[in-house]
Amino acid sequence: MYPGALVTLNMRELDRLKVIQAVVEMGLKPGRAAERLGLTVRQVERLVARYRESGAAGLVSRKRGLASNHQLLAGKAEHALALIRERYPDFGPTLACEKLHESHAIGMSVETVRTLMIAAGLWIPRSQRAPTIHQPRARRACFGELVQIDGSEHTWFEDRAPVCTLLVYVDDATSRLMVLHFTATESTFSYFEATRAYLERYGKPVAFYSDRASVFRPVYSRTGARGITQFGRAMYELNIDTFCANSSPAKGRVERAHLTLQDRLVKELRLRGISTIEAANAYAPAFMAAYNARFAKPPRSTFDAHRPLRDDDDLDLILTCRVPRRVSKVLTVQYDRVIYLLEDTVANRSLIHSYLDVFEYPDGRIEIRVNGAALPCVPYDRLSEIDQAAVVDNKRLGHTLQLAQVIQAQRDDRRASGTPSRTNQGEAPRPKERKVGTRNQRELTQEGLNAVILATAGTRVGSVLKTPSR
Repeated sequence: MYPGALVTLNMRELDRLKVIQAVVEMGLKPGRAAERLGLTVRQVERLVARYRESGAAGLVSRKRGLASNHQLLAGKAEHALALIRERYPDFGPTLACEKLHESHAIGMSVETVRTLMIAAGLWIPRSQRAPTIHQPRARRACFGELVQIDGSEHTWFEDRAPVCTLLVYVDDATSRLMVLHFTATESTFSYFEATRAYLERYGKPVAFYSDRASVFRPVYSRTGARGITQFGRAMYELNIDTFCANSSPAKGRVERAHLTLQDRLVKELRLRGISTIEAANAYAPAFMAAYNARFAKPPRSTFDAHRPLRDDDDLDLILTCRVPRRVSKVLTVQYDRVIYLLEDTVANRSLIHSYLDVFEYPDGRIEIRVNGAALPCVPYDRLSEIDQAAVVDNKRLGHTLQLAQVIQAQRDDRRASGTPSRTNQGEAPRPKERKVGTRNQRELTQEGLNAVILATAGTRVGSVLKTPSR
């Protein structure tokens, strides 16, 4: 290039030119130049060599004017866009990209397909879509016609106690607080306790309106079928309809009640020095009375839609977790890693290979019932543990019991995930993943058992050597 040639530089290349000139002409150290440009010292040295060889033109990007290495082949974008117009005009970019790859062997990234569809007007990005408008829904006319229920996890006791959940029942027609129930987490048994308090005080409403939590709406199975939750089954037996909202604004009355409660109720609990769930539940009726006197609205109709409980509505049996189990040929029923042994009678033998119901009550009791009667049984817990006292008391069996204790410490002792949690009884929430280092019973190998035997034997020998002789 001759000295008077015209060179076009962008701002980034111009900044590099000034720094490289300082290195060549003013003695700037390559390390300081690398810090200013955000490059390595070796890259600065290469730029200096190119500047000395070609001048300012040596700092121009050598990719300028060349085609990108990642550009699509000629006609590929037009072909893909034509296929999308013809066969997949209402598909989203992700699904359209999958179909192009599966059915037409056209490999393109999802972002490339999205860009092509946006340019062709086949896809509107979310930032350019019109906002969804949720118009307000008119209140129900009668008191008890629709009750919105939801849980709010919040620091209700501030720093005086851990975070807990408040279950809130709000009447849609009047915005009255019907039930306030403090609990550890949102669980089936917690909602059973709050619903029982509601039914015993007001009667049965026409319908409950909730979100899509797993307590109210079961997840799809692998076959795509949808079952029914324990809460839904109990409400069906009580002839109470249940609806799940598609969005939070749909149940806006209880959502707005959460905001008010998180402001007023937290301060009221602070003023009264309440820092336990039991004390908060005892104070809840007084707070609800003051809240309803301040914020409740009169209904359009004076008719009370609540229905009284019938004589055959046994809440003790309805508000339970009910699971069908099959009787084995040896008269056993297995539930939640516990084997229940039935008595060997003629009546029980007729139940072999048939299904009966296992009732789990909110207080933790387990009953096996058939035809409305409870069957006597003997539980055998597969997760039973050996305590330290048994190891100390049994001198001759001490090493064997200690071996069993070490093995059970490495056991995955979680209960079945399908059973309701016991947070309403003060238990910690059930972990979703098992602890590191634990294993189930099928993972116990002979090598692992031998390692435990050697470890416990070494510990026992060491303790014997430390024991002074008499």
